[in-house]
Amino acid sequence: MLKYVSLPACAAAILLALSAIAPVSAQFAGQSLDEVVQVRLLEGWRSEANHHMAAIHITMAPGWKTYWRAPGQGGIPPRLRLDPVEGVDGMSIHWPRPEVFFNNGMRSIGYHGDVILPLEFMVSENGTFLIEGQIDLGVCQDVCMPVTVDLEGVLSPGGRRDPLIAAALSDRPLSGAESGAGHATCAVTPISDGLRVEVRVRAPSVGENETVVFELPDPGIWISETTAERDGDIITAAADVVPADAGPFAMNRSDLKITVLGSHMAIELQGCHG
Repeated sequence: MLKYVSLPACAAAILLALSAIAPVSAQFAGQSLDEVVQVRLLEGWRSEANHHMAAIHITMAPGWKTYWRAPGQGGIPPRLRLDPVEGVDGMSIHWPRPEVFFNNGMRSIGYHGDVILPLEFMVSENGTFLIEGQIDLGVCQDVCMPVTVDLEGVLSPGGRRDPLIAAALSDRPLSGAESGAGHATCAVTPISDGLRVEVRVRAPSVGENETVVFELPDPGIWISETTAERDGDIITAAADVVPADAGPFAMNRSDLKITVLGSHMAIELQGCHG
């Protein structure tokens, strides 16, 4: 069932079932919602290592976009919540390389067109599993439409390798070892409401519009957009890191995830040292 709700600032909320793409009669910005976004579940395949690779397939109309896990100041991060299932021990999202967008002076990070988000489930037995939960995401053009999707799908043994999922997996950011990047060093300086973090790393060029993103596991910690510059093969990037109480705190340097995005590839590094 799909439900349309009027929200402030011309936003809308819809409920989608992943088992099929149902029609939508509501209108948004002159378009019906099914003309703006469609979502379906790719059931994928079961590997011999008791891992099941599935995916969420999001298709958007021209000019519309959705967001990466760290969406920037103008974006809405996706949130995935799955119910516990006996025999399924864990799940991870393999994020393909996103794009960097600029709108009204704000930077956001995400995807346009077709988006495949691979989901890797760790299963302890070779059975059939019913997966249920929800995902929240934002779909934006000039304004944003918050979308809540009810997830329901069946993971069955076997299946064939899906080329769409395989292509998304191949477009993931490279690790430091895969890209030839060095180890990151970081200098941490206290500021009035948190920390100033400056990272220095040797890394190959990733293409045009090079952007550096910092992330920490705690979503309550705010991280500003980075300022970054390259001198040869050395990237220097800095950002302010502010906790929820805007007070002093100790940052575990090994928790800092550093992603370098570009037009040709991306590099992802975990942790830095002083």
